[in-house]
Amino acid sequence: MTVEKHDDGTLLSTAYMPPIGYMAVMARNRVIHIEQQETFPKQTLRNRCLICTANGVMPLTVPVVRPNGNHTVTRDIAIDYKQNWNTVHWRTLVSAYSSSPYFLYYKDGIEAILMRHYDRLIELNRDLLDYFVAKLKLDNIIDHTEDYAHKEHVANDLREVFPIKKECRLFSFTPYYQVFEYKQEFHPNLSILDLLFNLGPEAPQYLTSLKEVNAGTQA
Repeated sequence: MTVEKHDDGTLLSTAYMPPIGYMAVMARNRVIHIEQQETFPKQTLRNRCLICTANGVMPLTVPVVRPNGNHTVTRDIAIDYKQNWNTVHWRTLVSAYSSSPYFLYYKDGIEAILMRHYDRLIELNRDLLDYFVAKLKLDNIIDHTEDYAHKEHVANDLREVFPIKKECRLFSFTPYYQVFEYKQEFHPNLSILDLLFNLGPEAPQYLTSLKEVNAGTQA
């Protein structure tokens, strides 16, 4: 699958601190539609991201509540604040990235969003995405679907090309500096936070420089 450009937009799932490939798609497509009417799937980038810690790649997961059980659509997914997840996420980010070159530049904005109370996951993800778009100086027009978008009606459907447990083969990820590179191999397609904390103002150029690969649709 290649990242085609369409005047009627590109369809993506919502994502918690999206992976680098996700933001590379946004850097190539101005009009973005975020799916919020699907039945919420488990164990995806919709409520989790991957970061690099001293012990390797680690997932950060936002605990959620499904008001309508397994039939709950993404738009209605609530965040479970019975768990102190946001404080844990922030402390983990500090531990992992405080020594990165640009952590001080972005930390206040990220912390402010994480410590804000959101009723729904889609709202948290929206504010995070808006923050990343602004910091990466992208010029996207973003909306959320009013009805479920069936595959046969979507020209550029990229909702499922960023599986959290499988390698993303949409792009070839060029190595860049990572905090623990002195003892770990390069980890591709982590959360966009990894790229921002390590490359700062060079992050947009990295996104647009990624080469696409035609490896077929990933399930």
